[in-house]
Parts: sequence; C-alpha cells; structure tokens
Amino acid sequence: MKRFVFDASGLIAFFEDLPGAEKIEDLIEQAVESRAKVCVCVINWGEVCYSLSRARGAQAARKTLDNFGRLPIEVVDADRELTAQAVALRTEYGLTYSNSFAAALARARKASLVTVDRHFAVLDKHLSITWADATQDRSVQGGR
Repeated sequence: MKRFVFDASGLIAFFEDLPGAEKIEDLIEQAVESRAKVCVCVINWGEVCYSLSRARGAQAARKTLDNFGRLPIEVVDADRELTAQAVALRTEYGLTYSNSFAAALARARKASLVTVDRHFAVLDKHLSITWADATQDRSVQGGR
C-alpha cells in the first residue's frame, strides 16, 4: 500500500483551496478507499492549526480542525527518535524546524513526502517527494 506524509504546506493548501489542494484531496480519497495510508507529524499539524487560526480566526479554524478529525489522516506524535532524526535533517540540509519533522516522518515511515514547499528540493535525492501543486506536479523518487 502506498504511504504518504503531509507537511503543513500541503494541508494548508487543502484547507485554503490553494494550488495543490486537488492532489491532497485525491490522496485523502485514496486513504478513504484504503488504497493509501496518510499521516502528518503533530509538529506540522500544529503549524496548520496556527496558520488556520491566523487566517480565519480561532472559531472558524476550530470548526475546520474538527472536520479534519473525521478524515483518515493519522496524526503522529514526535518522540525522541523522530526528534533526533529531525534535528539531523535540519542540521544537514538547513530545513526549517517543522519541515525537518515532516521529512523525518516520511523517512521513518518509508513514505513519500507530500508538499508544495520548494525548500524540500534539497532532499530530492534522499527522499521520495510528491509535489502537490499542479504547476510543479512531479514526483521525485530518491533514495531512502
């Protein structure tokens, strides 16, 4: 079964109907149909919550997040091992702190990282990346 890890940018695109939303919706539909497994690190989930609160206000964001809870997306806690892997990726590739957690989770789950954030391009030879935005719709299959 295909496995995907969403970073914050992909989920924000989905919730805000930005470029990349269709790809995220397709992957969620695959998960609903049990053709794929999708997850997000709690660190990235927090980033999505914060972004939605700023953009829509706390009450509207809370409603959206309640609806998110009905989707087949696993929210994965950041334990010590995942955090250590994230720190190593941040140090080696200069990713932002939250982006390093998405990459570490994708690596740990042997999953493709789904994103619209071009900063992940530094990992294109080291990680499977699915670019969600239609203007950059390509999958880079790198080593793990």
